[in-house]
Amino acid sequence: MAVVSTSLAGAGAVTSQLTHFSGLRKSFLKLDTSSANSTHSFFQSVDSHIRLTSSGKACRGVVAMAGTGKFFVGGNWKCNGTKESISKLVSDLNSATLESDVDVVVSPPFVYIDQVKNSLTDRIEIAAQNCWIGKGGAFTGEISVEQLKDLGCKWVVLGHSERRHVIGEDDQFIGKKAAYAVSQGVGVIACIGELLEEREAGKTFDVCFKQLKAYADAVSSWDNIVIAYEPVWAIGTGKVASPEQAQEVHAAVRNWLSKNVSAEVASKTRIIYGGSVNGGNSADLAKKEDIDGFLVGGASLKGPEFATIINSVTAKKVAA
Repeated sequence: MAVVSTSLAGAGAVTSQLTHFSGLRKSFLKLDTSSANSTHSFFQSVDSHIRLTSSGKACRGVVAMAGTGKFFVGGNWKCNGTKESISKLVSDLNSATLESDVDVVVSPPFVYIDQVKNSLTDRIEIAAQNCWIGKGGAFTGEISVEQLKDLGCKWVVLGHSERRHVIGEDDQFIGKKAAYAVSQGVGVIACIGELLEEREAGKTFDVCFKQLKAYADAVSSWDNIVIAYEPVWAIGTGKVASPEQAQEVHAAVRNWLSKNVSAEVASKTRIIYGGSVNGGNSADLAKKEDIDGFLVGGASLKGPEFATIINSVTAKKVAA
């Protein structure tokens, strides 16, 4: 799942040995070609061989949070919804019972922000899906941070893979957006993540660290930044990074922050996971010590399922 595309699932496309990459680690994984025509079982076999985190520690028997920040769950509605469907979604969220010790935000399309803000419970904050690099002006089609604040937005999602790989935004441009948003008191959900071919080449950490550096070079403070690790190969595909794969990258990101920013920032900054998160896999992912929450796509458009994901914070509550 993390190492090959589904086009490689046929028996004729694989050999008895496959070079396997997990972040920066390379090992060799034996494949059972007798089950090669079952894509699902193949990917399960791949995932079963991933057991180490980047820190080299063995998996813990007791769950704990490595960071000190509050669990954080964001819902990215992307370019979806109508006034009618959003009204129904807001109604479902307003009636949901949510755990208290979670910060929750939703990110509607720009044209529906005012509708959502005026009808959604104050328990859930509003995030925008993008912003401009500076103050408003003659920038047709752009949205300024000042305008977002005027509508009551507390957060903005920046650096999402669709902005990077579809729209063409580069690391430095995204860093400028983040710096301006933070300077104006708007929190940033700062996305990072690798393409499938980058993971296959063992470049996951290189890509994520380069994207992190662009944020670090631009922002003056990390107090209002949440990092969202979203492997591009898992976004909207139904393929989810295994808890071990996600933990490996999250731990590496926290270590990078400690070495390149400060130990305090590494501890306080929440690192959340995104990529086909749903009500069925969120609890297992949440159990990992460096996964501080989620950025949810499609499942955030379903009120009851989004509530289940928010309430997966209970998976963290295991006595030491």
